[in-house]
Amino acid sequence: MNVLVTGGAGFIGSHLTDALVSDHDVTVLDDFSSGRRANVHPSARVVEGDVRDERRLDEVVGGADVVFHQAASVSVDRSVEDPTGSHAVNVDATLSLLEAARRHDVRCVLASSAAIYGRPESVPIPESMPKDPESPYGIEKLSVDQYARVYNDLYDLPTVALRYFNVYGPRQTAGDYSGVISVFLRQALEDEPITVHGDGSQTRDFVHVDDVAQANLLAMETDRVGEAYNVGTGETTTIDALARTIRDVTGSDSEIVHTEGRAGDVDRSRAAIEKARQHLGYEPTVTLEDGLRTLA
Repeated sequence: MNVLVTGGAGFIGSHLTDALVSDHDVTVLDDFSSGRRANVHPSARVVEGDVRDERRLDEVVGGADVVFHQAASVSVDRSVEDPTGSHAVNVDATLSLLEAARRHDVRCVLASSAAIYGRPESVPIPESMPKDPESPYGIEKLSVDQYARVYNDLYDLPTVALRYFNVYGPRQTAGDYSGVISVFLRQALEDEPITVHGDGSQTRDFVHVDDVAQANLLAMETDRVGEAYNVGTGETTTIDALARTIRDVTGSDSEIVHTEGRAGDVDRSRAAIEKARQHLGYEPTVTLEDGLRTLA
């Protein structure tokens, strides 16, 4: 098939491109504001452009059979500082993409986020959990998630939304989206103290980017469209355990030190992935320790 990956020079998008190029003709659309040309597989066609450019978007969507929409502004802090700018990239551009897909009858697989859940009532978190995002970024991703469903229901456009939990892996740059792994890894490799906010009992569901790519490929083929699926491992890792594992994997002598907790930090997060297992055939394969070894 002819496949378009928006944000294909970025962290997740480039790994998805790698997984696609052996079987499909892949076009990457990226403005290189955060992605890197070196990340893009040499077999992929590269179109430099902004997802907010409706004319360019229509051109590349029109040549595709399926679109993987990974382009986004993924900074929670940026969404707080500049909500209108973040909204323009994450919501307005997505709506333009869905309109182009509707014109050309192109299946869409869209990146959503666990940020839509806010502070969950309990864990694990099923897709039916109430949505209470606590940042403009979370609201934006919830809008993307809902637009995907509505376009399927109203216009019969095949869409799938994938709600990513804490994704990590090679090519990831440090930042609030990458979370603690990039920060801890840098500290460990430089034998600096590994700084844990709070007591370290907070839990996360860390999913390797290879498993995220797997979920996207399955979403491309599924008949269960118009739905959203959690993409995680279903496993719990405390931040303290993460720090110790990173120290062990890197052979670092770093001391683990605890600092003040961060305001607004979510205490518990873990994906319920039964729906993705049953409807998509998704099964995470990369353990946290093995995944961390790909970074050390």
